[in-house]
Amino acid sequence: MPELPEVESARRLIERAAGGHQLVKVWCARDSIVFDGVSAARMRLALTGRTVHAVQRRGKYLWVELDQRPWPCFHLGMTGHFQTRDTEPLKLASSPTIDENDWPPRFTKLHLSISNGIELVMTNKRRLGRIRLQENPPGEPPINQLGFDPLLDLPSLGQFSALLTRRSTAIKTLLLDQRFAAGVGNWIADEVLYQARVAPSRKASQLSDAEVRRIRLRLKHIVEAAVRADAKASNFPRTWLFHRRWRRDTNATLGGHRIEFLTIGGRTTAWLPELQK
Repeated sequence: MPELPEVESARRLIERAAGGHQLVKVWCARDSIVFDGVSAARMRLALTGRTVHAVQRRGKYLWVELDQRPWPCFHLGMTGHFQTRDTEPLKLASSPTIDENDWPPRFTKLHLSISNGIELVMTNKRRLGRIRLQENPPGEPPINQLGFDPLLDLPSLGQFSALLTRRSTAIKTLLLDQRFAAGVGNWIADEVLYQARVAPSRKASQLSDAEVRRIRLRLKHIVEAAVRADAKASNFPRTWLFHRRWRRDTNATLGGHRIEFLTIGGRTTAWLPELQK
């Protein structure tokens, strides 16, 4: 699933492609699942002729501020992504196979023709992404129910410690809770706990001050590094667990240490028992 860095990459792509320009033509798939609570005709009417003033993101959600409300709000689901003719689709572990010579690509749900000549599409094969129209996306559910965003407003160490120490749930489960940390998904949570040397099943309320400090520091570092890399996995440091966590076999190792897999909070969790205590 696209996590904070992947969604931030999408936000920047939309901003580069459409920021300050008019949406001159809009095509929407007739998909009542992806278009949540809004018809294709209503979406076309709301977007056509509008000028893009800004593109914002919080956690895994992004929205486009137009010169007139309502504004479109997006969640990419498992396989959603944005693409222009001259950009390659972001490669994720869950990405569908798409013929890069096709335009618009298969599974396109939204196709925008922009006044600068650029065409921008959103594709979504598994139909788990959502497109909504909202008057004030950051002030309405689901965005106003999210926790802090590690890139935008990471709490101070004292605030972060207070948030953790009053929760008795497993630290991996807490990191995945979007009401706690918006945008943190499975791979980021595993990477943070691996680099912080904390076992994913540890209760948040029982972590030491030093462990809390390491978790916050690694969360900040990993998110910022992934965003600098424009969410391209090939640009992530080779020492990261990320590159090996997808194998899920008994022979997976990192630095000579065995990687094990268990389920926490309903999610597959990769960790190194020899290092994470």
